[in-house]
Amino acid sequence: MVQAYRADTENAGRGPQGPGSRLQALRHRLTTDRGLWRRGILLALCSVLLTLVLVLHAEIPNSIGNTGSLVETFLPWFGLLVAPLLILGLLRRSATALIALLLPVVVWLNVFGGLLFADKSGTGGNLTVATHNVNAGNPDPAGTAQQVAGSGADVVALQELPGGQVAAYEKALAARYPHHSVQGTVGLWSKYPLTNSRPVDIKLGWTRAMRATVTTPDGPIAVYVAHLPSVRVKLHAGFTANQRDKSADALGEAIADERLDRVALLGDLNGTMNDRSLNAVTAQMRSTQGAAGDGFGFSWPASFPMARIDQIMVRGVEPLSSWTLPATDSDHLPIAARIQL
Repeated sequence: MVQAYRADTENAGRGPQGPGSRLQALRHRLTTDRGLWRRGILLALCSVLLTLVLVLHAEIPNSIGNTGSLVETFLPWFGLLVAPLLILGLLRRSATALIALLLPVVVWLNVFGGLLFADKSGTGGNLTVATHNVNAGNPDPAGTAQQVAGSGADVVALQELPGGQVAAYEKALAARYPHHSVQGTVGLWSKYPLTNSRPVDIKLGWTRAMRATVTTPDGPIAVYVAHLPSVRVKLHAGFTANQRDKSADALGEAIADERLDRVALLGDLNGTMNDRSLNAVTAQMRSTQGAAGDGFGFSWPASFPMARIDQIMVRGVEPLSSWTLPATDSDHLPIAARIQL
């Protein structure tokens, strides 16, 4: 009986419930269950297609409904497609589908993991800037202006200023910002003197962009404020971004001709840094969010931000931190950045 008891004890770890037996059973199933590999081929192909979109998004043509730009606007959200593919792969018990799913996961993390998981914000800096599309239908312009000013920004850019509300913004910001300039529907408020304020022609027929020199204690910086045309997604026309793209090209030319070495662009560009149609601007400037932000910094729509279409970009200065501000009565979130001149 003692020998039988010892034999039973020694074999317990190798019985049906032992870990060694489970591993052998799994190995046996992987090598003999052909259905485990044959099932889920369509799911695997979906994972490959998702990977190709993430890797080759710049090759998606814009000739039909600006499809490429539309994909690039919401490119980070394509990572959510991994979840249903994972669930379906598990339900189908398909090793092929689950292994193929590693492809888009690795690529997405390589492209966006730095934004999602790395806090690149730092301390210091000698100029804080903020920008906000205040929304033409804003019911509380004074309250919105005071909220943005409460960020402590030295320079504030506002877009979508209706002519009838400009006075309200001027009054609300006068105490903190003794210098300001409004050109068309965009304006710039500053603690430091403004010179050479003028409209910038972005080929619209009315003024939605401007440029001014801000003379700080650490030297001058050219500040551009812009509100590029809105875009829409329509069934019959696709992504209606052609007018915005032309304005982006014109804005890029103006910035390229800027004589000052230090430049900042503040505004609502109605496009993300991934959108190839904004290359005329993005190719010559750095995004403060990409260089010194924490997370994606989505700014629109304010109720559930899905894209960063409001931008602070710089050239010739060092971005140190970038963040979104609390919501106002606008449909955009304000954003701010701290830079070193």
